[in-house]
Amino acid sequence: MTEIYDVVIVGAGTAGLTAAIYSRRAGLKVLMIEEGIYGGQIVNAQSVENYPGIMKISGYQFANNLYEQATGLGAELVTATVTSLIRITAEKIMPPVKQIQFGDGVTRSIQFDPIYSDSNRELKEGWEVKTTAGDYKTRTVILATGVKKRKLEIPGEENWLGKGISYCATCDGAFYKDRTVAVIGGGNTALADAEYLAQTCKKVYVIHRSRVFRGDLDTEKRLKAKDNVEMRVNTILTGLEADERLEALKLRDALTGADWELQVDGLFVAIGQEPANKAFRSVVQLDPQGYIMADEDCKTNAPGIFAAGDCRAKQVRQLTTAAADGTIAARAARIYKYQAEGKVTG
Repeated sequence: MTEIYDVVIVGAGTAGLTAAIYSRRAGLKVLMIEEGIYGGQIVNAQSVENYPGIMKISGYQFANNLYEQATGLGAELVTATVTSLIRITAEKIMPPVKQIQFGDGVTRSIQFDPIYSDSNRELKEGWEVKTTAGDYKTRTVILATGVKKRKLEIPGEENWLGKGISYCATCDGAFYKDRTVAVIGGGNTALADAEYLAQTCKKVYVIHRSRVFRGDLDTEKRLKAKDNVEMRVNTILTGLEADERLEALKLRDALTGADWELQVDGLFVAIGQEPANKAFRSVVQLDPQGYIMADEDCKTNAPGIFAAGDCRAKQVRQLTTAAADGTIAARAARIYKYQAEGKVTG
């Protein structure tokens, strides 16, 4: 018999792991599917200091604590990429009404319970989650795919990934000790990356296409006060120079149009994030930016599918809101399951 899960959670970041914890506490059979490492982007955070009740903890330890709690409760985890979601709707076959004469001599019309097509006899309503590691059947799905780093979309970017180009300063910064690097971006991530790299790198350039940075003002002030940090505003990256590794950046002054080159050993890209929801666009409604549309109960327009964390359209994306979404989505999935089974929920 095919194994059927009560909930399959796509993504094992903060939202996904929280959903797994609460689903298992409710007694549901849970499978998490993660294409990378569990924990999501918080794993790369050097320090987490904005989660209520925790003064300070490394991103890795925070994620590992969630993982240990979820799997300790019995949630399963497989490493795979979800390729599609297929709706399961079993064909309901109603037997003909039969006339049966009872012992009292009265003939009554009896309607027997419906039967279902053989292919979906085990799961009458639900979803088949197709992945690179196999297919899984489930009554409900929680999408907690988070966001991914936005790429430069410049020729050669993919070729030099790991050979001078990185999207994670805390992951790869140690490789550039006493060397010259550049960070491209103007938000909090770019500024935090630059501050982190300035601790060990010989020189750090912060390149931003606009005049004003969008990140934390205090962090910007600290960077400007460092001798080994140089802020280059109104500067556009137009190309890459590389042989066996990245050697230089092709830059353009946004005001004058003048082109020039900057010799660097590494480039750290921090130009924002984008949702990873393309595989689900034919199933759930997305907003113009590609985020999943869901209500306050994390319900999407597709029956039995819920969205939690950074992947859904909302105003605030923080650890606390990801955990809250995971909790809400788990409850909503449980209620949906029990209502489908005709059970009373609380």
